[in-house]
Amino acid sequence: MSSIRDPRGDEPAGVSVILALVIGVTSFVSLTILGLGMLSYFADVDIISVPELSMWPGIVGMVAATLVFAVITRSVLSRPHPSFRSAATIGFCSALTHLAGVWLGALLGGVGLVHAAAAVSQLIVRGSSLVVLTAAAVGAWAAIALRRTRASAPHWPWERADEE
Repeated sequence: MSSIRDPRGDEPAGVSVILALVIGVTSFVSLTILGLGMLSYFADVDIISVPELSMWPGIVGMVAATLVFAVITRSVLSRPHPSFRSAATIGFCSALTHLAGVWLGALLGGVGLVHAAAAVSQLIVRGSSLVVLTAAAVGAWAAIALRRTRASAPHWPWERADEE
């Protein structure tokens, strides 16, 4: 009786869901901060420049986007074989949540409906939403790639001698 079994053992699984999620969330937040900073610097504009608006709507929007990113990415990574197509969905949902969070944060800050709408429109028109969408898609793609990988931990040549 012959078997088609790999002599090196079973195929290793990717990294754990938690590790992939931590790296994905960290990548998303880092890339968003970097991207928004570069956009502000090179375009020489403020990300949100609405009179009477504090920095809190931006913070609320980013926290909300990060939470949505983490929840959706966790559900995608929990699948046995997560799809890379999910990265686009995660990016879109994170960007929309960021807009909703900024809008809600501005309303709760008491600046009114017109100023809240102006803040959201500035995020869309100046490209900030595109930065958030791209950062979320890249972070999600990285997390999915880590989960789907079949690589194992590196070994020195003398460590492999014991396995043979």
